[in-house]
Amino acid sequence: FNKGQFFWKWPKAWPYPISIFFGAPIYNPSNVGTVRNAVVDLGATAVATRSEKMTQLPREFIRRCKQRKRVKKAADSSGDEVTGGMMLTRTLVLRRLLNRHVYDADEQFVGLLLPPSLAGVMANMAVALDRKTAVNLNYTVSSEVLNSCIEQCGIKHVLTSRRFMSKMNFDLDAELIYLEDLKDKPTTGDKLVSALQAFAMPSRMLEKSLGLDKITSEDVLTVIFTSGSTGTPKGVMLTYGNVGSNVEAIDTVVHLGKQDTLIGILPLFHSFGYTVTMWGAMALDVASVYHFNPLDGKKIGKLCEQHKGTVLLSTPTFLRTFLRRATKEQFETLDVVVAGAEKLPTELCDAFEEKFGVRPVEGYGATETSPLASVNVPPSRSSGDWDVDWKEGTVGRPVPGVTAKVIDPDSEEERPIGEEGMLLIKGPNIMKGYIGRDDLTEKVVKDGWYVTGDIAKLDDDGFIQITGRLSRFSKIGGEMVPHIKIEEVINQVLGANEEDGLLAAVTAVPDPKKGERLIVIHKVIDQSPDEVREALQAEGLPNIFIPSSDSFHQVDVLPLLGTGKLDLSGIKQTALDQFGDA
Repeated sequence: FNKGQFFWKWPKAWPYPISIFFGAPIYNPSNVGTVRNAVVDLGATAVATRSEKMTQLPREFIRRCKQRKRVKKAADSSGDEVTGGMMLTRTLVLRRLLNRHVYDADEQFVGLLLPPSLAGVMANMAVALDRKTAVNLNYTVSSEVLNSCIEQCGIKHVLTSRRFMSKMNFDLDAELIYLEDLKDKPTTGDKLVSALQAFAMPSRMLEKSLGLDKITSEDVLTVIFTSGSTGTPKGVMLTYGNVGSNVEAIDTVVHLGKQDTLIGILPLFHSFGYTVTMWGAMALDVASVYHFNPLDGKKIGKLCEQHKGTVLLSTPTFLRTFLRRATKEQFETLDVVVAGAEKLPTELCDAFEEKFGVRPVEGYGATETSPLASVNVPPSRSSGDWDVDWKEGTVGRPVPGVTAKVIDPDSEEERPIGEEGMLLIKGPNIMKGYIGRDDLTEKVVKDGWYVTGDIAKLDDDGFIQITGRLSRFSKIGGEMVPHIKIEEVINQVLGANEEDGLLAAVTAVPDPKKGERLIVIHKVIDQSPDEVREALQAEGLPNIFIPSSDSFHQVDVLPLLGTGKLDLSGIKQTALDQFGDA
């Protein structure tokens, strides 16, 4: 099955290679879920084996650009628009300039400080065509954090732009290379050779001349530093096989085609933006349009209308902005909306569908899973009535080639279907490891399984329901108390709406008597702490779930990460600063 069809398709290869895998026998299975999980596990092994032989992403980029040689491939909000042929030509010219004017002979890791834009994407493509490792740096953090990332990767040069850096105030321990300064550097030879390579040279010949045939699936394509929502950022090494398998899985699930235009608003330093909205657009036969500010709902709406966008990948926080700032007509062509990085509330789905006529679906993943681990199939891309492929309230099934299981956090024994436990993910999308931190890698990747830190359960159809995060539980009086559950009820009591987002967040600080103490960090609210507590009691929450009246602290805004989700580390620090010694 591919592109919505079982039959009447040209084979991708002739003769078509077929591999057969045999798993361990299943004796007397008690339910269909057991059989399904065994088949999915075997499928993950099969895909991991296949990914070693898959065509690597830079080669796919070349082939897709040549395929769309005279058709729009990408655009951005600056008004710049290029065909596939021009995209490849400009990328090849940039590659030549970087080799001649920037790189040292032994330079492998290249930093990038660029927003989602044609310049940002082309710079990443130029780095990839040179088989170097791109490190897109997070421009929403401090110079101290950035310099730590630079040091960990041994970065010598950071590609950026003067216009972008004029809005920043960084003091970095690496040489900044401004792309504007390279504009006058290309020679006639650079332009002519690059144009001939892009428009005339056969793909295989070009790939071989660039040495792309030497890339293996285990080579590191990028290092992405984790968002730090729950701790210090770590450098996640993602291989060509990791990201490539994720792009292939996305294409299989969403059935992207030449009729699609992907709206790219997620930062390239975030794995969702890097893998899906950049490589997904560059390695598949789709067009893309980029905008640097995901909170600029009005401009994004205009871009979607102008370029007839069909696919939007976002976070719930950004979707709320679109509800306020974009018009129904601007999103009229939208066909697929997928949200990740944080929980997607049903109320937000209802409001978005009512206004724009398309219902968002939820996906799930982590930087360490490249990032997509599971997703609900958008209704418009469903394969039909023969199988269930979307369940609201879940984060979908594991994407093709990926498998999941739930274990007891203490005993590590696998939990039966329907019971909660720690969620583990396995597949070709699991990271190579944390750069320079084998000790941390060994803690989270065990026998090929990535330990997500999320509490979840699986149903008979293989859908995953996330019920909490281990780090977002407090052990109070010997009982596990879920922050997310309390947070949801408090925001409901406070009258938080989907357009304005959360009014309060729940965290905890150490307590000498009970182990931990629940803390509520909130924006300006009408109710007093005692009124909130009474409302929580009326909602039926146990007393142990209800914060004390002296555990509320008001702030002007709740801290957010560049991805739009709560900065849990920042919220925790605010609570410690206010209540740590209480």
